[in-house]
Amino acid sequence: MRLLQFLFRASPATLLLVLCLHLGANKAQENTRRIIIQNFEIPTTANRDEEVTATLQVKTELKECMVAKVYLTSDVPVEGAFNYKYTRCLCDDYPHTYYWDFHTNRTVRIAAVVDIIRELGICPNDAAVTPISKNRFYTIKTLVVA
Repeated sequence: MRLLQFLFRASPATLLLVLCLHLGANKAQENTRRIIIQNFEIPTTANRDEEVTATLQVKTELKECMVAKVYLTSDVPVEGAFNYKYTRCLCDDYPHTYYWDFHTNRTVRIAAVVDIIRELGICPNDAAVTPISKNRFYTIKTLVVA
């Protein structure tokens, strides 16, 4: 009978321990690193034939490096530097900022796109990784031309 009483007394402590472990495990799962973090900035309005500067800052929280191809795309054709594509090694300790200067005569929706690609000779020692679940990240903004 005493043994049975001991088991009932230990039960609340055991339940508390299991609860704490469960809460700790859930918190650990929330602490995932983001593959790509984008900060895309462009003016919301511009005048006809005015030079517009688009800025994109790209960084990662992964410990491994990746080869990132960065470019802009739009729903209407835009000429000039708008079409430049950049390919660089992206690591967690060094974010990259990209700039595009261009002119447009009408309202345009612009997407800043980051593709994680497999390409040799970009990252040191070719030690780049490619995410399994997703390799294209984008942000869309609208530039209204008056």
